[in-house]
Amino acid sequence: MSTSEPNTGVADERPAEHPSGIGAFLGSHLREYGMLFALIAIMAFFQIATDGTLLKPVNITNLFLQNSYIIIMALGMLLVIVAGHIDLSVGSVVGFVGALAAVMMVNWDWAVWITIPACLLVGAAIGAAQGYWVAYWRIPSFIVTLAGMLVFRGASLWLLEGQSVGPFERSFQSLSTGFIPDLLPFVKTFLGMERLNGFAVVVGVLLAAALVLSGLRTRRQSARYGMDIEPMAFFALRNVLVAGAIVFIAWKLATFRGLPNVLITMGVLIVLYAFMTENTTLGRRIYAVGGNLKASKLSGIKAERLTFLTFVNMGMLAALAGLIFAARLNTATPKAGNAFELDVIAAVFIGGASMSGGVGRIVGAVVGAFIMGVMNNGMSILGIGIDYQQVIKGLVLLAAVIFDVYNKNK
Repeated sequence: MSTSEPNTGVADERPAEHPSGIGAFLGSHLREYGMLFALIAIMAFFQIATDGTLLKPVNITNLFLQNSYIIIMALGMLLVIVAGHIDLSVGSVVGFVGALAAVMMVNWDWAVWITIPACLLVGAAIGAAQGYWVAYWRIPSFIVTLAGMLVFRGASLWLLEGQSVGPFERSFQSLSTGFIPDLLPFVKTFLGMERLNGFAVVVGVLLAAALVLSGLRTRRQSARYGMDIEPMAFFALRNVLVAGAIVFIAWKLATFRGLPNVLITMGVLIVLYAFMTENTTLGRRIYAVGGNLKASKLSGIKAERLTFLTFVNMGMLAALAGLIFAARLNTATPKAGNAFELDVIAAVFIGGASMSGGVGRIVGAVVGAFIMGVMNNGMSILGIGIDYQQVIKGLVLLAAVIFDVYNKNK
């Protein structure tokens, strides 16, 4: 007669932690955490090499301003690559939309509140035009977007007539160079610091707390369904490091000018796209299309429509990046956006996306973009020439792809 306990039908809520500890867990999740550790190591190296300049408040602010448009485009590029395609035209779209916005505001006297949505619609239309040929005519995305890169680069030159157009109104410049005012002045009074943006401090603390609570909730749900979860010691260490980093950066920004407008825009987009890819049916279907196109079609997924939508989304985000870049320069130039597509694609691949599609995370793309940004910023502070910077970035991209292939083969 069996002595085993009867099945009560209630799921076991005990954490299904990895039996071999932190080392084994990291070994099986090296792809997920490898680039995060690489970012920490790179920041530590440049912090030491630049005698602390890297993490000064003004330089942290510059890091966000300089890399915001790359990160924004990386969100869209990740979806395109996960779906099994690529978009080489984003740099040219950035330049074209920036030129269009400049002509609208400077030459045609359009108001800022009309120009911004009009340019976003133009970007979406560009993405739709390219996505149509890729999704419904099955023309390789490499060819379609390569043609788009040439077309919109030429269109930028035609719009600007080979000249720079600017400057812009302050309200438009604030897209990139504006800062959130101190909405909670009592915080600096309470802390006894006159030059402190209390709102930035409170936002940083609340964001750190929200991430920790969200992590605990996700861990509890994973344990409830018997999924393999990270060891508690590693979970605690990771959350302490991430929360500490957020509070540290918020404090640094608070001692300078507060939270940049573009950081708020970027943060909202990251949260929205992370939620969409990880918690919605739409996100799961995009991964399914990139992972196995035939199987996704047989399961009833409308792969063509999803592919089309990823390109529309990419075009709109490239337009937003073009507006932010033009606002930061306070002028539109014929060379704006030149080679941006290389930095965006590199950021996504460094962040763990696979060229074959179906693999990649929003957080990974953001980490990859920050790796590229920190390297650019750190090497510029050290006075390393642009020629060596390009060589080093190319080697880092190659190393990231080799690391990805090695892990997949392993």
